[in-house]
Amino acid sequence: MAQADDVLLATPLADRHVALGAKLVEFAGWLMPLQYSGILEEHRAVRARAGLFDLSHMGELFVEGEQAGSALAFALVSDPRSLAIGRAQYSMICDPEGGILDDLIVYRLGPERFLIVANASNAAVVSDALAERVGGFRAVIDDRSLATALVAIQGPLSARVFAPLTEVALDGLRYYSIAEGEVAGVAALVARTGYTGEDGFEVIVDLDDAGRVWDTLLETGKPAGVVPVGLGARDTLRLEAGMPLYGNELGRDGTPFEAGLGRVVKLDKDVDFVGRAALERAAAEGPHKKLVGLVVRGRGIARHGYPVFAGERATGLVTSGTLSPTLGEPIAMAYVAPSDAEPGTILAVEIRGQRVPAEVVALPFYHRAK
Repeated sequence: MAQADDVLLATPLADRHVALGAKLVEFAGWLMPLQYSGILEEHRAVRARAGLFDLSHMGELFVEGEQAGSALAFALVSDPRSLAIGRAQYSMICDPEGGILDDLIVYRLGPERFLIVANASNAAVVSDALAERVGGFRAVIDDRSLATALVAIQGPLSARVFAPLTEVALDGLRYYSIAEGEVAGVAALVARTGYTGEDGFEVIVDLDDAGRVWDTLLETGKPAGVVPVGLGARDTLRLEAGMPLYGNELGRDGTPFEAGLGRVVKLDKDVDFVGRAALERAAAEGPHKKLVGLVVRGRGIARHGYPVFAGERATGLVTSGTLSPTLGEPIAMAYVAPSDAEPGTILAVEIRGQRVPAEVVALPFYHRAK
């Protein structure tokens, strides 16, 4: 996993991706599989059966110590102290102006032991910010991003495929929960979380154990139709599920309230957390823009950066867009003026010089069958 500034990092599964015929691309400083058999086929496999993902580019940071919970309550917009042991929460780390540095998942592993999973593109930023913010507390950070691997299995058959390979009782592992136990004979953390809109599990192991976990899941899952899945289908899956992507829907130029994620900001906690004053103002003023779902009602696909209009008035920009493999129609997410954000509103996206009608719809676009 090498790492000079101009050298791409490779996950411990890189050779396996090559052997599987993956198309590899640069992503956030890493060499990652974009697709194997094809984005459409991989997407449909996750929706119908299950897919296997290498997410070892993500950041994993452990925070522990006598005041670990209080340190994270100061550093993040949520309140990890409220978590029961074994539970997780979606959170964000903001700058003093309320801009989003990254969105995260926080897991409580013990009374004062937490795991934070950060986006690959922001792992170093999050690590540095946490180190600075935790410095005044009796807590320490162990950034194990380059010492751990993360493998995920996602899809309606994931529990059936995964259960025989782990000692973790999956029936008792609720959504947004985590447990320690062996997977394929190696020590692991198993979380019931994901980024696809489907049921599934994310498995965190030491770097040297990643190959064994990947190989076992892929081989065991073959009879059920489990396939390896690249970043291309991961993006179309998360978009259908209405899940934001940092750099598209989230960034330093926006607040959680504008992204429709104000629920993660705990303004009532007894901690003067970083960004609190700015976020209190943002909550009081109301959003200057709103993230919405769009379904394109004409020909063309709305892509990132395309302008959105309400009549002749420019109202916003598309943040993500694709032809939905599940729904069979072009979908997108966009920031628009709050007055244009009501579901049912007909706007227009400029696609290749033509303004194409697009209807505002509630997110997410896709709901999995329960």
